Amino acid sequence: MAEVKLLGLWYSPYSNRVEWALKIKGVQYEFIEEDLQNKSLLLLESNPVHKKIPVLIHNGKPICESMVILEYVDETFEGPSILPKDPYDRAMARFWAKFFEEKGQAVGKSFFLKGVEQVKAKEELCEMLKVIDNDLKDKKFFVGDKFGFADIAANVAAFWLRVLEEASGVVVVTREKFPNFCRWRDEYINCSGNKKYLPPRDELLVHFKGRFQAATTVATVAK
Repeated sequence: MAEVKLLGLWYSPYSNRVEWALKIKGVQYEFIEEDLQNKSLLLLESNPVHKKIPVLIHNGKPICESMVILEYVDETFEGPSILPKDPYDRAMARFWAKFFEEKGQAVGKSFFLKGVEQVKAKEELCEMLKVIDNDLKDKKFFVGDKFGFADIAANVAAFWLRVLEEASGVVVVTREKFPNFCRWRDEYINCSGNKKYLPPRDELLVHFKGRFQAATTVATVAK
């Protein structure tokens, strides 16, 4: 039996992508929670280039970067396909996955940065949402009517963004500005098949509220 370990963080959208893929495939794995303030020797040895999570260790061999891992899981393990079978659809799924890899970091930056950098990040986030909203105008998901690879890649926008808005009290997304995005997000979150793959929303909310409160306390003391 294959030995599979995942080094990650329970609240990370990047770790969640990998867990989602493993669960779709029915792969048994050991989740090892990392402390990024005190990184384990296993993480440093497994990802010496970036020293980041997630890292999948399959039979002693490490694979890094969430979307690379997602493709590896899809190709290596039996079970339902995550990437589309059709070559064109597969290309489109990879296109949107790359888009989220490049643009998705604006989500976190819009809430955790300060000053001019935060303003810039929010502008980038709104531009990303405009692109998504336009693409989803006549579609249920990113590649036709089937949930898949590109949608999993978009989990930070679909799920984490709303939690960060509520935790911080800062609203970025409205149905008036981004109707197609909101429709897709509702389908994403409320789809019965997806709920079991997403982290507990209440726990996620508590986690990020704590981080924002801690940051506010530090800022107040600094004054």
